Amino acid sequence: MTNFHKKVIYQVYPKSFLDTTGNGLGDLKGITTKLPYLEELGIDMIWLNPFYPSPQKDNGYDISNYKAIDPLFGDFDDFDELVNTARAHGIELMLDMVLNHVSTEHEWFQKALAGDAYYQDFFIIREQPTDWKSKFGGSAWAPFGETGKYYLHLYDVSQADLNWRNPAVRAALIDVVNFWRAKGISGFRFDVINVIGKDEVLKDNPDFDGKFEYTDKAIVHDYLKALNEASFGQDARSVTVGEMSSTTIGNSILYTQPDRHELSMVFNFHHLKVDYEKGEKWTKTAFDFESLKKLFHEWGEQMSIHKGWNALFWNNHDQPRALNRFVDVEAYREKGATMLAASIHLSRGTPFIYMGEEIGMVDPDFERVEDYVDLESHNAYAEMLVAGKTEAEAFEILKVKSRDNSRTPMQWDDGPNAGFTTGQPWLKLGSHQDINVAKEKDGEIFKAYQSLIKLRKEQLLISEGDYAPALQDSPDVYAFYRTYQGQKLLVLNNFRAKEVEVQIPEAFDGAEVFYNNYESYEAGRLAPYQSLALLIEQ
Repeated sequence: MTNFHKKVIYQVYPKSFLDTTGNGLGDLKGITTKLPYLEELGIDMIWLNPFYPSPQKDNGYDISNYKAIDPLFGDFDDFDELVNTARAHGIELMLDMVLNHVSTEHEWFQKALAGDAYYQDFFIIREQPTDWKSKFGGSAWAPFGETGKYYLHLYDVSQADLNWRNPAVRAALIDVVNFWRAKGISGFRFDVINVIGKDEVLKDNPDFDGKFEYTDKAIVHDYLKALNEASFGQDARSVTVGEMSSTTIGNSILYTQPDRHELSMVFNFHHLKVDYEKGEKWTKTAFDFESLKKLFHEWGEQMSIHKGWNALFWNNHDQPRALNRFVDVEAYREKGATMLAASIHLSRGTPFIYMGEEIGMVDPDFERVEDYVDLESHNAYAEMLVAGKTEAEAFEILKVKSRDNSRTPMQWDDGPNAGFTTGQPWLKLGSHQDINVAKEKDGEIFKAYQSLIKLRKEQLLISEGDYAPALQDSPDVYAFYRTYQGQKLLVLNNFRAKEVEVQIPEAFDGAEVFYNNYESYEAGRLAPYQSLALLIEQ
């Protein structure tokens, strides 16, 4: 049995978790302060978003020094205290490794700009740019100083893509991972790691913004195996997850099959695009339940059959809050939150909880474009206006799709600034008067998360069981089976704000209730947002 199958990982966006200095930004000491809370929740590992030195053009994903801590977040004494105190609470740390690109302020890029040929080969520089589009809008190429050449940036212009074909780059990045391993880190989350395998000759691709020219290339598997062997693969307790942009099930199976020695698990985002109209993020439309259900079944079943492993999640720092996307949050916040939790915590894979999810935090109700800080959001708003949207129309879309929806400060209490800071928060707060840890810790949502985490630790059926789709024709219910050594579990999740009929298979007549987010259930019916799991011995 693999150690990460029983784990639950909690994501902390350091900037927004807890500020101990009054400067309005969360810090490492703030995380240390709240370790007893996280131990009470029951999680095993904390994934921290980047806290390295950065000009903060993309909230820390533009790193200017991989082996240092931005003074905004603290220093190495604070870091060591966090690692050691977390371990005393039974919690390990997972760090974000952004190895596809560096900030243009990074020493490597600055030396390349100054004419150092050794460091110029650290980047992807061409005489003629391709027609590829940046993920943040506009061309993926920018002038490389005054040379007349261009450098590739799949993301912001300040994030220069690294040339993984250069062995010196690979060696430097392996060194980065080993630096943090030596600091006591056993978990690594690799940012957009499946786009590192660019071809030697780069081609135009007008139909698809170039993404098929650099996504999931076969060489990525070679790079990951080499990284595994030279760093984290030497540690039996390591846990790794790859963030996979526009990936396929087939590749994700390969990334995560244990005998291939690449990664522990992968994130994919297909299920969080089911409220994109015609595949476009910056639109406002209801989510497509049939697509959601189909995606969960395809990924769950294929990863189960072929021994791959999913990272399961509804929320992260790049997504609006799932409660606002998939639930009638005004009428059913608590039941909707516990249903969403059960739908992944009882499934096959390692669940991730994003800070505030365990108390049912929701999107903020910002009133002005200026309230948003996120670079992508401001770019998208400008592009929507150019495309003909009115300011009101563009703002309504911004409100439901901005990444800042999940980045608002953690809501600890109903006092000034939600107990997050004594200063001016870097980003406006959400609805902390109604929703905060002090109020919710004895409430329904927090307790549901505690019990779901406990089930994963105690029941091999949950941590190790196979996955198979169930009730695939239901227009309202996402259902699946988990099976393990003669036990069979049927998990039913009603995604509607109404009571629905459900055809429970005869084999489950008289079954034991394994989990229920309501006090009771009526045979053949599920209450609004009810999650019900029934167990039989075969």
